[in-house]
Amino acid sequence: MLKDKVALITGAAAGIGEATALLFSELGAKVVAVDRDAEGVRQVAARIEAAGGEALALAADMADLSSLRAAVDSATARFLRLDILVNNAGIYPRKPFLEVTEAEWDQMLDINLKGLYFLTQMVAPGMIANGGGKVVNISSVTFFVGPPLLSHYVASKGGVIGVSRTLAKELGPQKVYVNCITPGAIQTESEKFFVTEEQSQWFIENQSLKWRLKPMDVAHVCSFLAGPLSDGMTGQTLNVDAGWVLY
Repeated sequence: MLKDKVALITGAAAGIGEATALLFSELGAKVVAVDRDAEGVRQVAARIEAAGGEALALAADMADLSSLRAAVDSATARFLRLDILVNNAGIYPRKPFLEVTEAEWDQMLDINLKGLYFLTQMVAPGMIANGGGKVVNISSVTFFVGPPLLSHYVASKGGVIGVSRTLAKELGPQKVYVNCITPGAIQTESEKFFVTEEQSQWFIENQSLKWRLKPMDVAHVCSFLAGPLSDGMTGQTLNVDAGWVLY
């Protein structure tokens, strides 16, 4: 389904990004795996190559636009084009609204929204020149839920949805598709640091589907939005949350 497409995936060292990188390779894509965790993303690329795929591991920080520019330049130098961009990288710190500092606000928006915005701006001209492309932005179901302790996170993820809609309008005539995914409670390796067993059970009880979602559940939806089966869609937000929030 993605044979010979070149896909740049951010936050590819773990979680949803890692699962998406591995799945895209299985589907025939050449993968540019980007993450600030240089060793982690190198290991993901090595797994892809060991399975017979083609991958390029690049270290970059979403808050550092010069490092993103360097990553795009390296990717296009290697593969000559970028057909797919999955903006997945993000941070998820929790803190009461009254205690969030300006520096913490800036860090959240820089990584979760500003980096996504300008990375897309860097990649889109090449997509247009090559006849089009697919952009998949990862937001969060928390935008619809508004949970406590995540005010700055929810602000950033709401911005992702807004940007996705406006870019879909602006880039659609050039055949650049921009869609968004809002994952729910996804069982990742990092989750163990902030989700208790009791909270995990709460998610199951409040979902329509009574099991915990895994990163690959989101990766499969990424592959749909990145491939030809979604050619009739742009500016849309798909909720992957096991039926927690119905809207």
